[in-house]
Amino acid sequence: MVSDERPSPEGPATFREVFAQREYRAIFAASALTWTGDYVARAAVTLLVYRATDSVALSAAAFAVSYLPWLIGGPLLATIAERHRYRQVMVVCDLVRMALMLLIAVRDMPVPVILVLLFATTLANPPSQAARSALMPLILPGDRLVLGLSLNVSVGQAAQVVGYLVGAAVATVNPTAALLMNASTFALSAALVRFGVQDRPPAMTSQHRSHLLRETAAGFQMVFGTPVLRAIAVLVFSSLLFSIVPEGLAAAWANERADASMHAGMAQAMIMAAGPVGFILGGLLVGRAVAPARRLLLLRPLAVFAPLILVPALFDPPPAVVALLVAACGFAVAGILPVANGLFVQALPDGFRARAFGVMATGVQVIQGLAVLVTGLLAERFPIPVVVGVWSAAGVLLMSLVALRWPDQRTVTAAIDSARHASADKAQPEPPEEPGSGHVGPGRPRHAVT
Repeated sequence: MVSDERPSPEGPATFREVFAQREYRAIFAASALTWTGDYVARAAVTLLVYRATDSVALSAAAFAVSYLPWLIGGPLLATIAERHRYRQVMVVCDLVRMALMLLIAVRDMPVPVILVLLFATTLANPPSQAARSALMPLILPGDRLVLGLSLNVSVGQAAQVVGYLVGAAVATVNPTAALLMNASTFALSAALVRFGVQDRPPAMTSQHRSHLLRETAAGFQMVFGTPVLRAIAVLVFSSLLFSIVPEGLAAAWANERADASMHAGMAQAMIMAAGPVGFILGGLLVGRAVAPARRLLLLRPLAVFAPLILVPALFDPPPAVVALLVAACGFAVAGILPVANGLFVQALPDGFRARAFGVMATGVQVIQGLAVLVTGLLAERFPIPVVVGVWSAAGVLLMSLVALRWPDQRTVTAAIDSARHASADKAQPEPPEEPGSGHVGPGRPRHAVT
């Protein structure tokens, strides 16, 4: 239990303080553009492939291919961002994605080539997002970081809703126009980052480099070998293991419950949009109106509440009620993730942030994919409300255990202080190694991992 948490003298950060940072404004605008463009492109490519092949399977493959880089090499690709200047990584990735999206937009492009080009485009996502994540704690100090992360996640959720709506509308008339829109967002993003973000040296110098695989493994060791980071990772993964399920089963759920009062398409849209809407509201309200110390106190109850609010799905409520439950779940998760992410990046020493982001992002993709896959298979044999309700009840048990094992405030503070000292030590010139002393590890601070 956390019995010794003391209120922080620092009050909650304000939107004005966060947006007063010029670099954050550039990253925020660039992220909003590329996220919206990505969802526009997903809708367009899916429709483009379906029109060319009349195949639902190939259309689904075009949608799913964007997740493959995280699953097959996310941490490895994110490690690349540690080796180079963060601004350079973000700009180059944007320009590469712009060029590839322009190729996809070429008329009468064969479907196999479209899938290959789309996969190549998404390979730039892990290093770009890892570089952006690593930059955030360098730009926003203290509680501004938590609010900044909350704003980023909220705009990502909004971009998903807007991007799908715009993409579907534009692609129905002209899929090529939607793809060109996405290419233009990458061009604008590259310009914003290039002229709005300070150029910084690489987090990992040539003296710290070894082998890319070894450096990637060190990222895994940092995340899962450090107790506080491991606790945060378990909290994040567990919360997403249950909150994603209604969205993943929304189409089948809506069609099973459709009646004269509500069309299946409207029911599906309500359920799928409810989570992002709840997350946006929760992220903005909790991040802005709740003091930092109180947010830490809310972590554990919100962790249990998130799956608990979905348990009433057992009673097979109508789609409108399901949407309200999903929105409440999204609200609770929004109170967890930005705070957990803020603690996570503060407890990481310099030189590990991009790699750790790759580990976490890959874990999130795998966890959400497995949750939807398993519950989908269960829904083949049992009613969807029963599957969601029982799955969520199991989530309450799991999150209760996670909350009970959450480290106390002294342990969290000690981990953050240790990361700061390790970063400060890393910034100092290292003395020549004595013969036989051995290498500490690829970019590994000497006392960061115990």
